[in-house]
Amino acid sequence: GDLKLWSGDPWVARLEGDKLIGRGVEDNQGGMVSSLLTVKAFRDCGLRPNVPVGLVLVADEETGSVHGLQYLLKEHRDLFSKDDLIVIPDSGSPKGTEIEVAEKSILWIKFRTVGKQTHGSVPEKGINAHKASAYFVTRMNTLYHRFRKRNDLFQPPTSTFEPTKKEANVPNVNTIPGEDVVYFDCRVLPEYRLSDVLKAIRGIIAETQKKFGVKIEMEHPQKETAAPPTSPDAPVVAAIARAVRDLRRRRTKAIGIGGGTVGKYFRDAGFECAVWCTMDERAHTPDEYTRIPYLLDDAKTFAHVALQDPRR
Repeated sequence: GDLKLWSGDPWVARLEGDKLIGRGVEDNQGGMVSSLLTVKAFRDCGLRPNVPVGLVLVADEETGSVHGLQYLLKEHRDLFSKDDLIVIPDSGSPKGTEIEVAEKSILWIKFRTVGKQTHGSVPEKGINAHKASAYFVTRMNTLYHRFRKRNDLFQPPTSTFEPTKKEANVPNVNTIPGEDVVYFDCRVLPEYRLSDVLKAIRGIIAETQKKFGVKIEMEHPQKETAAPPTSPDAPVVAAIARAVRDLRRRRTKAIGIGGGTVGKYFRDAGFECAVWCTMDERAHTPDEYTRIPYLLDDAKTFAHVALQDPRR
């Protein structure tokens, strides 16, 4: 995003009170650090966990995990067992009471609208791709009405269809652009098929093309169908709930999220997993931060899970 919205250099971590501020410190370096602190504590204190503990630090989680977890599940599946308690510290709440067991489908779409460039004083000699694209973006909002089911497991409980990235078109004011590129980030409830969403979008494309005489091309930088959810009664969910209850005296609840984590690939491969940590949900925002107490408390929670009787 806009670097001017940061109060300091995003690439230099700084401490203000108990807040550690910097790009990526919450998403997802905090989870990595708390996991490493857990293992360090076992070693420093001479303690042995009741179950073997392994850490998996993987690449490209933000863009599909092709070179990270997907690769490991394909080439080194023996690293994982159906009996593993797989905890992914990549989503959470300030009190640590939410355990993520389900995720929405993810559909990123690039739309390239092609018209005809001309001088700004003679718009009739061209086809304004930017105007057509702006109309198209507003028409995409009708998807909220077409796919309006609610699922209260998720936060938010509906599918979302939001314009995000916008590429530059022309560098000067007095030119009618002949090309315009916008992106959408869609998070779709598992109740809907992505093919049905894409069919509705193609209808909006056809309408816009007819109205403005443009051509709209569609690409999918990322397209992930929702994985089967983890059962709220799964052993890993119960283990985290037990740790939070014992250490924080709080009750947890199972939730679904619109964000994507590597939990999808574990679930697609048949492994139950839970996504959990403590955070203020500052990912991808200016002055992203995590709190030092969160890191320490999460390390204690992971240790509690590893020290539980595996027969429970």
